[in-house]
Amino acid sequence: MKPGSDRLLLSLVFAVTGYALHPSLEVRAAEPTGEPVTRQALEQMIEQYIRTHPEVIEQSLQSLENKRVAEEQERQKAALATHQPELLNDPGSPASGNPAGDVTVVEFFDYRCGYCKKAASALTQLQQSDARVRVVYKDFPILGETSELATKAALAANLQGKHRAFHEGLLAAKDDLTKEHLFRIAEEAGLDVNRLDQDITRPDWQPIIDRNRALAKTLGITGTPAFIVGNDLVPGALDLKTLQELVAHKRKQ
Repeated sequence: MKPGSDRLLLSLVFAVTGYALHPSLEVRAAEPTGEPVTRQALEQMIEQYIRTHPEVIEQSLQSLENKRVAEEQERQKAALATHQPELLNDPGSPASGNPAGDVTVVEFFDYRCGYCKKAASALTQLQQSDARVRVVYKDFPILGETSELATKAALAANLQGKHRAFHEGLLAAKDDLTKEHLFRIAEEAGLDVNRLDQDITRPDWQPIIDRNRALAKTLGITGTPAFIVGNDLVPGALDLKTLQELVAHKRKQ
């Protein structure tokens, strides 16, 4: 290794880990009379330094993770801004609340998701307490064929103008959503079950599901539930207070 190249290598090593070359680290090749340091010797010096200062690895990894998270958040915000039309105005996505509301809450959900069930009452309460809120339902069935069946039944219920009642009934269900159970919930929600049985097989529903899945992938949504208010995307089961804070934040913008 040429004289001075070891200092460059060390500088690069510490630059990658987020640290400048430590002044206490001896590099003989940097001395006017020093002999070139071999790669083996240099590697030993680096290893010795890391063993002596193990915290640099942890801190470097944390720094890299923070950078990755910040970059992902920026990418996500840009994607949210770009895809507002698909989020807010897809004719295939059922909506409730005030059609002319000043703030829209978008939820990606799965009817078999326990966290979606937990968050359901908060979304219902939000609509009851805030007459200016609109809600868009993005069916995102990720838990198997039963989830897809429930999704198609809910989308079919929308044809009868009973989506919200059926939607809330599905999320309140404690038993698995077999077809028979779906029809019982539909009957309780005031749906024409015979019509629902016919409409559930319509080919219209799969393209809606596919669009929602593609949009979720673009936005970096990998689980349910996920709530979007403006350019804020918040995963997980939110309570009423958090939803109200997101709505208030959007109104101030």
